[in-house]
Amino acid sequence: MNHAPPAIQAGPSAAHAAPPGRRGALRAGLAAMPGTLHAEWTKLRTVSGTAWLLAGVVTATAAVSAAAVAATKCTTGLGCPADPTKLSLTGVYLGQAVVAILAVLAVSNEYSTGMVRVTLAAMPRRLAVLAAKAAIVGAMVLVAGAVAVAASLLAGRLMLPGNGFTAAHGFAALSLAHGPTLRAACGSVLYLALIAIFSLGIATAVRDSAVAIGLSLGLLYLPPILIALTVTNPVWLHRLQRYTPMTAGLTIQNTTGLHGLPITPWAGLGVLALWAAAALLTGGLLLRVRDA
Repeated sequence: MNHAPPAIQAGPSAAHAAPPGRRGALRAGLAAMPGTLHAEWTKLRTVSGTAWLLAGVVTATAAVSAAAVAATKCTTGLGCPADPTKLSLTGVYLGQAVVAILAVLAVSNEYSTGMVRVTLAAMPRRLAVLAAKAAIVGAMVLVAGAVAVAASLLAGRLMLPGNGFTAAHGFAALSLAHGPTLRAACGSVLYLALIAIFSLGIATAVRDSAVAIGLSLGLLYLPPILIALTVTNPVWLHRLQRYTPMTAGLTIQNTTGLHGLPITPWAGLGVLALWAAAALLTGGLLLRVRDA
């Protein structure tokens, strides 16, 4: 009677049934991604705070943009702001803070309740879990950001002519058919999504919601203020502004005076993308090496 282990009895073909090493792990991870994405989608959409924060992104962005447009007048003799598109997207400055809070809570809530242990027990491939969470949060913010940016530009289109931004003063009505305006709109939506990835990476690295929110908002809002207060040399001021995530990223909104910017619009968005990638990579490495 043969008592050999099943793997031996199965012969050589069984040895090749599962690909060994990194290639096998990669294939297994990709095969598990649909289930991981579905699990992260289910978790985030069933938490009431997610819907409220997404609504907050739209409301805060559109409301601040409308207020900025309503408060800005273009009258003969006083001069007019040269970039009505950027003016109409002012609300992104506040909307990004709500996005950062949403992304942080998507991670830190699981740590605060201990549910992260259940998540990692059910889906032990930690980097796949983080990638799925980033994909779902990013997709949610893309949708909310698109609505917020559309509402902001609509407010600008409707309100700016009544404030003097007319053809007589050299301003056409805001339209997505205008290439620079379309670039600013699409770029602003991508900007908000990258802020979500950036904050998600920080939250994964530090795990505490208060600390992660503080770090995310601090890295966004403080560098421009500190640079403006401490750097007097215009050359160095120009150079440093190229590398701060918010200042560089928001150059995507400029449609006029592009030669005077510290960095070109798409390159500025690329700088923010590098910040987001670095934060997510750091968070992923720490998630992989330490205990849940």
